[in-house]
Amino acid sequence: MLNKKRLGLGVEDFKKIRALDCYYIDKTKFIEDILLDGADIKLFCRPRRFGKTLNMSTLKYFFDINNREENRKLFNGLYIEKSPMISEQGKYPVISISMKGIGGLNWKVTFNGIKSKIKEIFREYIFLTDSLDKYTLIEFEKYLTSDFDEALSKNSLKFLTELLYKYYNQKVVVLIDEYDSPIISAYEKGYYTEMKDFLKAFYGEVLKTNEYLQMGVLTGIIRVAQAGIFSDLNNFTNYTILNNEYSNSFGLVENEVKAMLDYYNIGYEMPEVKEWYDGYSFGKDEIYNPWSILKFVQSKELKSHWVNTSGNALILNMLLASNSTVFEYLNDLINGKDIIVYINESIRMGDNLSPNNIWEIMLFSGYLTIKEKLSETMFTLRLPNKEIQKLFKGLFVDAIFRESNNVGSLIQALVTKNISQIIKSLEDVVVNAISFYDTTKKYENPYQALLGGFLYALDDYYIMHPNMESGYGRADIILEPRNKAWAGYILELKRASTNDIEKEAEKALQQIEAKKYETLLKKNGVKDIVKIGLVFDGKKAIAYY
Repeated sequence: MLNKKRLGLGVEDFKKIRALDCYYIDKTKFIEDILLDGADIKLFCRPRRFGKTLNMSTLKYFFDINNREENRKLFNGLYIEKSPMISEQGKYPVISISMKGIGGLNWKVTFNGIKSKIKEIFREYIFLTDSLDKYTLIEFEKYLTSDFDEALSKNSLKFLTELLYKYYNQKVVVLIDEYDSPIISAYEKGYYTEMKDFLKAFYGEVLKTNEYLQMGVLTGIIRVAQAGIFSDLNNFTNYTILNNEYSNSFGLVENEVKAMLDYYNIGYEMPEVKEWYDGYSFGKDEIYNPWSILKFVQSKELKSHWVNTSGNALILNMLLASNSTVFEYLNDLINGKDIIVYINESIRMGDNLSPNNIWEIMLFSGYLTIKEKLSETMFTLRLPNKEIQKLFKGLFVDAIFRESNNVGSLIQALVTKNISQIIKSLEDVVVNAISFYDTTKKYENPYQALLGGFLYALDDYYIMHPNMESGYGRADIILEPRNKAWAGYILELKRASTNDIEKEAEKALQQIEAKKYETLLKKNGVKDIVKIGLVFDGKKAIAYY
């Protein structure tokens, strides 16, 4: 990219992007919109790596009363410079805190991390000590030395807004980036209640009825419903991907992507780029994934660049408690079909988290997008693009099985027609995963759901057809090779119902023969077809082929 501006890949500091003269897509209308929308407290929920942190950094440099003149130059030539709202630049003290990375194995470890974060913030304002009376100074110095407990921690941001207001005689802008990151981490590690109760006070003290607050802006992935953080807030608005407001403030719209590709002389890639990275529906706009676009411009490779870990623990927990309907919907999505589901903008976590909430988590985390709004709470959802289709299958396998070695050994066994290794691999999958399920209740045939989920990982080698109509019935699982020179496989799966498991496996094989399940594979040009009857008794598998 000779004589071209450098890419700000991974740079989330607005000042640094401008100082390095990186390629910058002007999103400063976001500042104007924030100042005009009238809400005192705003929460923006978007998927990870969609520009939330950069936008928050932009707000910090715009509003901050410190270095006002120097920061003013950062906005030269940008949209906001010509807006009447430029008069608000450099007018307010700003407290900016990122909650990203706050987490640990238990609440004690995590709280120590929070204390370090608070100490870091207070050190930014150490100049205030010259203007404090001796009693206030004693309290301030506690925050500088980590000599404070939970009670003082909860009041820290509120205390700092009061001091800044008195020093500047101006109300304070508070920016909290990734507010929900500690909540998601705590849920995964098992101390959700302690975290929820702490953050309710930590955020609440500074945001609720705070006479020193000019505006509060928060970002996150989800709105946690019962944490109590947003209850009783005056003039609070939550903007999610369901809202038309701010629909193009995060992520990239098509003309922004086209201009960038043209600048780097790769505009001819636009149709393929659209297929891979477009397709997100944010309010009234269709949005591209900005991280993936930057990675593509850098590497020129059309592949999955976006890796999302936020929310995966929630998805895992819900998958492990799901019923067959959830797996059927997942199968539909992977096969390019749409699903119709209920969506609530607020996620009820803790003991109230339901398997049905998996669709909200996947939607707000960026794995799904809206195709059509049917009512205020019912939506048609789909996978947004080719990148997510690739990632989705991997997520599904990793979430349930947490084991990739089995995938490689199974692929090798299928291609080489090593039947005993195929059966052993499938048995290993069941051994690893079946303990998560109550097999007596959840499914008529839990093994079909488990193996069906695992076999999505074979997609580059085999097309997995679950419960597919073929011949005179529906085969449990058909594996169609992408290379027609390889063998195709038909699996009929049963749960043991008698003590004669081998006889049941033989009957499963006979069912494949009698109902001519091989019809689909023959029709699609597969000549070598292996038929396997598998019967599971708990974690043990008996095969007949």
